Amino acid sequence: MMISTWVSVIVMLVTFTNGVRTEDNTRPCAKIHTSSSVVPLGSPIKATCVIRDDCPLGQAVHIEWRLGNRFIPSSPVANESDRVSQAVVSSFNHTRAVLTCSIQESDQVFAGVEIRAGYPPESPQNLSCQTNLTDPITLTCTWDPGRQETHLLAKYTLHTEIWDSNENHTYEPPPGIHRYNIPRSGFVLFSEMKIYVKVENDLGEATSSPIMLEPVGAAKFDPPNIIRIQAVPERVGCLRLSWSLSQHQAWMQDSRLNLEVRLKVADATNWNEKPILVRRVRPSRPVDQCRLLHGTQYLAQIRVRYQQSPWSEWSSGQSGVTLESAPTGRLDTWIKASEDHTSTHLNMQLFWKASKQFRANSQNVSYVIYVLKPPHEKGKLCSTSENYCTFKLSRKVKRVHLRAVNGAGKSSPTDIRIYQQKAQTAILDVTAVPHDNRSLLVQWTSVVTSGLTGYVVEWRPLLKTVLSYTQFERADENQSSLVITGSFEPYKPYGISVYPRFKDGVGLPQTVNTYLRQKAPSMVPKIQIKKTWMSQIELIWDEIPLDQMNGIMQNYKIFYWDDKGHVKVVTIDPEERKVTLENLNTMSLYEAFMMVSTSGGSLNGSTIEFEVEPFDAVVVVMIVTASGVGLSLLIIFTFLTCFSKHKRLKGRFWPIVPDPANSSIKRWTSQSLQYTRPSWDNEEPNPIYLSHLSFLDLNTKPSKDVDELWLNSAEDTSDLGESICGSPFIPGYTGSNSDSVPYATVIFSGPCNSLPPKDPHVYLRSESTQPLLEMEESFSPKCYHNMMTDGMPRDQCFFGPCDDCVPEKGIELVSVWDDFPFLQALAINDTEDD
Repeated sequence: MMISTWVSVIVMLVTFTNGVRTEDNTRPCAKIHTSSSVVPLGSPIKATCVIRDDCPLGQAVHIEWRLGNRFIPSSPVANESDRVSQAVVSSFNHTRAVLTCSIQESDQVFAGVEIRAGYPPESPQNLSCQTNLTDPITLTCTWDPGRQETHLLAKYTLHTEIWDSNENHTYEPPPGIHRYNIPRSGFVLFSEMKIYVKVENDLGEATSSPIMLEPVGAAKFDPPNIIRIQAVPERVGCLRLSWSLSQHQAWMQDSRLNLEVRLKVADATNWNEKPILVRRVRPSRPVDQCRLLHGTQYLAQIRVRYQQSPWSEWSSGQSGVTLESAPTGRLDTWIKASEDHTSTHLNMQLFWKASKQFRANSQNVSYVIYVLKPPHEKGKLCSTSENYCTFKLSRKVKRVHLRAVNGAGKSSPTDIRIYQQKAQTAILDVTAVPHDNRSLLVQWTSVVTSGLTGYVVEWRPLLKTVLSYTQFERADENQSSLVITGSFEPYKPYGISVYPRFKDGVGLPQTVNTYLRQKAPSMVPKIQIKKTWMSQIELIWDEIPLDQMNGIMQNYKIFYWDDKGHVKVVTIDPEERKVTLENLNTMSLYEAFMMVSTSGGSLNGSTIEFEVEPFDAVVVVMIVTASGVGLSLLIIFTFLTCFSKHKRLKGRFWPIVPDPANSSIKRWTSQSLQYTRPSWDNEEPNPIYLSHLSFLDLNTKPSKDVDELWLNSAEDTSDLGESICGSPFIPGYTGSNSDSVPYATVIFSGPCNSLPPKDPHVYLRSESTQPLLEMEESFSPKCYHNMMTDGMPRDQCFFGPCDDCVPEKGIELVSVWDDFPFLQALAINDTEDD
């Protein structure tokens, strides 16, 4: 509020050097005339400074004014001397400032005064009082000072007037405090009184609106106590509450008390929507609450007040159970069938829950599953207090029945039709995302299939395998989403399955895992080195346990770097448990760590070190293996090549030695002999030839009978020719019964087709005593014939005695043996004695 009046400020100037002094004081040299030092904020100020005539200041005096550190203009007063000056401040906008006047260019004389500015006070608001009945009993009043700041010191006073006793009291709280506790001596509990607040400052005063109250009506009681809760006898659905006030208000027995009761089912999370009000109650009288569920446990709390006084705080909760009755209503069910190892039975899983109409009406409820047998006999399949049951059922059974049973009776049966699982699906995919802090939104895509009647959404916590945690909800055939609500825990996995329901069965489900909320995994698997080779290394790790995953795995990332700081990152799918790092520098030290990520965050693991050697055990094994395989292939190829020409190879390492007992002279041709000791050059003949014949010396001279036996048995050794079997040059030999037999070697020094040598052949005797053959039965050499050409006889005897042929002369025999070049060395020409 602006005030247009002029305010004169009289300033007393204190002269330090020129003032007239006495022993006791110093007389002031100036005075300032003003009406007040406190003005409304923003109002004008007018001040007058008067200097006494007897102050020794000289003839010419010029007075100047300051407001704080700022000069303000001044003017001499008309018809006055230069020792009187006036100053005007058009708008004082400071809450506090000092106005001074002094002699210009001199500090000997000066004076000043502090001026404060503000606003008049506003009336106090929201005055309220409340009686505290707890010892000590007081009446506490509070108020608001107003929304505008006055910038001036205000004084509040609380005034009470008791009408019955005409007592008036005034109470002053400390500065800045806007509440006051009236002592018990200042009021009467059941007497009405008037209360108001007054405030004042230098610019004015104001008073609040008064309130009328009875102190006991303004009392807030302590929370009452529930003594006990019990069922009302013979009244189903009623509870009786016995209660009392606290010990500080136990003296209060007035019937004008009001009571409020709130109830909830023991396992419910929220209280009933509206408390039940009970008027005009006494603490000594119990309160009955009816229309409650039968056989249900309730939790109750109460609060109290006197008429319209504030409500007390809620009491502690107490529980009670109403009388039970037989269960009512039907149960919602969900049944699944699977094939048994036998063809006559099915494995059944039956789940149920209370529908909106179902009432257990008891705390102890059990459930019975049975089938009807003729004539209307019941065959019990299962009896349990859980919300599920598993049992075997014959394929012939088409329905089962479910009842709820308690001590008071049993419910009506819930008929359940048996549906077998069909190898058919109507759902393409399923997604589940958080809907809020307590629920999930499940969505699915379906195809139009005839006979589809609806869906069943089933969910369970994956960390708990007990079937009692399984929950389900039904959906119509035209739905494609459902919000499911339950006791979902954050960071815990849940499996959600959507089953299509047909008229004649249940189709195959689609399943998805989800989380209500996700965060980074609680652990990172340890990286292990499986193997290294050349510039590669294979790392493996174990799967993160499900209870520490905390979300849906997005990927694994391997960060690795060498000693030069070159960092590389490899991203691995969450299904993989290994990775191969390639193109590594040999003889370089590497460091690596793993980062695992979910939708809720990531976590880094510990760092490992590794290095790749240029040659490791694996590489050596690979090289040796490759070399062995190559060598094996070379050997196999060589053998295949050699055995493809086995005759030539066999002739090199195993020469063909004629068997004397089974020989044919005719096969000893030059063609066959070339394989006996073949040369490495197919075009050149073998340079090794037989050139002499040696006989084994016998230690004892055989008898004549033995000689004849040898000559007879020598017939079968036709390979030695006539020179052996009938030659007189054999010095001695034995028959088959002797311990040794003569062994002869024929050696010739020319090719098979060469001319007979000019020098006579030499026959050598062998010094070996090793028997060649031991004849068990006598035989005589056979006579071999040669087909002659060019006019020579066709039959020629070469070995053994012959009756129809006569041996020719030596020259003629040699010509006959042209067809047998190997035997040319056996020819004996013109020799009579050894």
